Amino acid sequence: MTDTLSAPAAPAPAPVQLELTGMTCASCANRIERGLNKVPGVEASVNYATEKATVRSVAGDEPLDVDALLAAVQKAGYGASLVVPREASAASRPAADAAGPDRDELAPLRRRLLISLVLTVPVVALSMIPALQFTNWQWLVLTLAAPVAVWGAWPFHRAAAVNARHGAATMDTLISVGVAAAFLWSLYALFLGEAGMAGMTMSMQLFGAPEAGAHEIYLEVAAAVTVFILAGRYMEARAKRESGAAMNALLDLAARDAIVLRDGVEVSVPVEQLQVNDRFIVRPGSTVATDGVVIEGQTSLDASLLTGESLPVDVEMDSRVTGGTVNVGGGRLVVEASRVGADTELARLARLVEEAQTGKARVQRLADRVSGVFVPVVILLSLGTLAGWLLLGGTVEQAFTAAVATLIIACPCALGLATPTALLVGTGRGSQLGILIKGPQVLEQTRRIDTIVLDKTGTITSGEMAVVAVTPLSASALDADALLALAAAAENGSEHPLARAVVAHAAERGLALPPVSGFTAHAGAGVSAEVDGHAVAIGRPAWLAEQWAITVPDAAAADLAAHESRGATPIAVAVDGSFAGLVVLADTVKASAALAVERFRALGLEPMLLTGDNAGAAAAVAAEVGIDASAVRASVTPTGKLDAIRALQAEGRVVAMVGDGVNDAAALAAADLGIAMGGGTDAAMAASDLTIVSGDLLVVADGIRLARRTLRTIVGNLFWAFGYNVAAIPVAMLGLLNPLLAGLAMALSSVFVVTNSLRLRGFRALPRP
Repeated sequence: MTDTLSAPAAPAPAPVQLELTGMTCASCANRIERGLNKVPGVEASVNYATEKATVRSVAGDEPLDVDALLAAVQKAGYGASLVVPREASAASRPAADAAGPDRDELAPLRRRLLISLVLTVPVVALSMIPALQFTNWQWLVLTLAAPVAVWGAWPFHRAAAVNARHGAATMDTLISVGVAAAFLWSLYALFLGEAGMAGMTMSMQLFGAPEAGAHEIYLEVAAAVTVFILAGRYMEARAKRESGAAMNALLDLAARDAIVLRDGVEVSVPVEQLQVNDRFIVRPGSTVATDGVVIEGQTSLDASLLTGESLPVDVEMDSRVTGGTVNVGGGRLVVEASRVGADTELARLARLVEEAQTGKARVQRLADRVSGVFVPVVILLSLGTLAGWLLLGGTVEQAFTAAVATLIIACPCALGLATPTALLVGTGRGSQLGILIKGPQVLEQTRRIDTIVLDKTGTITSGEMAVVAVTPLSASALDADALLALAAAAENGSEHPLARAVVAHAAERGLALPPVSGFTAHAGAGVSAEVDGHAVAIGRPAWLAEQWAITVPDAAAADLAAHESRGATPIAVAVDGSFAGLVVLADTVKASAALAVERFRALGLEPMLLTGDNAGAAAAVAAEVGIDASAVRASVTPTGKLDAIRALQAEGRVVAMVGDGVNDAAALAAADLGIAMGGGTDAAMAASDLTIVSGDLLVVADGIRLARRTLRTIVGNLFWAFGYNVAAIPVAMLGLLNPLLAGLAMALSSVFVVTNSLRLRGFRALPRP
């Protein structure tokens, strides 16, 4: 490249993650986010579902002041602590396990819900069924309902009080005010009104009418609304735990101990004590402790939970292995560690999954803004409803019923859950299938893309050379197998990738290699040896002509030129001083590539091929996988790839780019959607929006499908949340909705959103051929 490169900018400080406490609704998250963003030089994003804040520096290389961030959260009325990286806390896992693997963080909320439910059932039954209303029944109802309205709803009252001290109103304010209003009105009616008199009866009406007065007491409303909302909060908490299960499973793949070779002795050590270049043992049935290179042994590894591939992967000497994979073969491996701790593939994948759950898409930012102003608007509407009924001649009971119902029905918990729960479940399911979604903005991009640009080497093709043809000279006495056996025997002493491909092909065909002597490697040209009494030379045709005066005869020259025009690499074989034939190698097309191109078209995407290889090689690959010749760009430099992406965008196209190499990184970053193949370089993965761990093009189509389905789920959730409030608030203001039914409907809306999001766990990859 001749481009002039400027000096690299100083790396920006790493983002800081804060663990938040005290949040009870999306309005809380919005308040904390506003407080953090007031700290100079930072940009913060708070995720209600994960209960974490991600803070980035926008002031160049200025480090983040963690104390200032913690103070900002505390000033907003909440608690925060610095997140310890999960991979860095591995050493603490045994202690945590010892403290009790069955520790249930939901137990306090579940206990509060169950006690409140037990107390509320008789309250509602006595209030709804006149036949059960014995003399002075209302005082028993007060005795049962008071603990629910005070203790059961205490989390809402406490949060409302904290926010009130900071001059804020959240969704907890709506709940607290609604429950307190119903309870206090009932106390007034019982102690100062006529509701406490012996012989008082009442019946329950789910739907009221403006001309029909409300009931004298609302204890069943205060108790039942509390139970409904506690149930909704419990469902939310369970959803958070379940939607994070995929990432926890990913982290749990990591081994806890490793058997390390120290001075020839096997020593068991905690995996966090491993160092780069340590040699460790992987026995049959055990987990690979960390990333490394096999230096002894061969076996098969199950990488399905990491890559989504069901078939075990065969590994041998010099194979790279990933920590967390399981030895399912019968062989014993000795592995030299190449990456440990936070640098491992497993830790990196976990970070990508977690990062995907911390950002915000435009739809979520819209929901946050709406929920931030929604609460004070609803309070004003409720007060307006109360005043309106009284001014228009309604009774105090009618006005109070409508005002309380408006407060309760409007609580937009579903609005705050719509995006984060779907995003958590979608990204978690993606990690199980080997699809890593870098951020929520990716979801919106997948909906808009209409063109998918594919790199060739390592993306459509395997990126490894393999023998595709063995063509002996027709005048030679050797057949294809005999020619291959002589060539493989001569190449067996070489470490060159082409040589290893020839030897591997002979092994696949079950050929026995004849004995070899006098092996000589000629750097960058070929090899020569005596094979079974024959003088064999194999290498570039030009080298044979220069070194041995052996030229390619006319009978083979056309075949040689045809292979070269298609981008293949033919190597010439000479036996006993005469040209004997060609062994042709090429970067083979992945078996799934043609079907993947079909599926891209089914998704409404136009596939294109962009490669640095020559036009012949590009055309051959395009024809094999079904890409139109007009959609092929060959002999393109890395800068040219970037220019090609920008040119397509200038035409009005929304472009996805799939690649795996350093030379693809700029194009991946410039594309509207960058998709990196997992077997590629770190630079490509860092520049991409989606990473396909297995490197299978079919999974690219699955990744786009999953991202689009997750976005549809988010949009559906938001539609329900918005539509529910828009439709229900006027009904409540008109006095047509009992507060008890309003509380049930509000809780069910949150349950609907959570349940709808959890449906993403059932996403399935399309069948493989």
